[in-house]
Amino acid sequence: MYKYKRIRDLREDNDKTQKDIAQYLNMQLTVYQRYERGEREIPLWAIIKLAEYYKVTLDYLVGRTNVK
Repeated sequence: MYKYKRIRDLREDNDKTQKDIAQYLNMQLTVYQRYERGEREIPLWAIIKLAEYYKVTLDYLVGRTNVK
C-alpha cells in the first residue's frame, strides 16, 4: 500500500505528471497509472529506477521506513 501512495506523493511533490514518469520509465501511461492506483504490482526494476530518480531509499518507497 505504501509504495503506491508514496510514488504518487513523490511525483506530486516534484511537480511531475504521470506522463512524465511513464516516459522516464519507458512505459505506457496507462501501465504507470495502474501502479499508482495499486492495480498492478510495480516491478523491482521500476521501483529501483524511481528510487534513483527521486533520490530516496528503496525502504522508503516500500514503506519500511519514513526516512527518505
